[in-house]
Amino acid sequence: MTKMKDLHAKWMKDADYRKEYDALEEEFALAQAVIEARVNAGLTQEELARRMDTSQSAIARLESGRMKPSARTLERFAKATGTHLRITFEPIGTAPSAH
Repeated sequence: MTKMKDLHAKWMKDADYRKEYDALEEEFALAQAVIEARVNAGLTQEELARRMDTSQSAIARLESGRMKPSARTLERFAKATGTHLRITFEPIGTAPSAH
C-alpha cells in the first residue's frame, strides 16, 4: 500500500500540482496556527466552542482550513484561547520573519 507522504512527494514533482498546493499554503498555515493555539490553551474543540458560544462542528470547520474565518471570529478565538491576534502584511516573495 502506498503511503500518502510518498504520493505527495511524487505529485510535488508535477508543476500543476505544486502550483495548486502552494496556493493553499496560507490556508494550511492558518489551520495549523488555530489548532496549535487551542491545544496550547489545553482546550478540546467542545470546550473552545463553549467559550466562543458556537458549536464543536464550527470549531472543526475552522481547524480544517475549509473556511476562511472573519477577523471577528479570529478575535473571539484569540480571546477564548488566551492569545493575542496579530495580522501582518508582507511583501510578496519574502519569508515571514520569526518574532
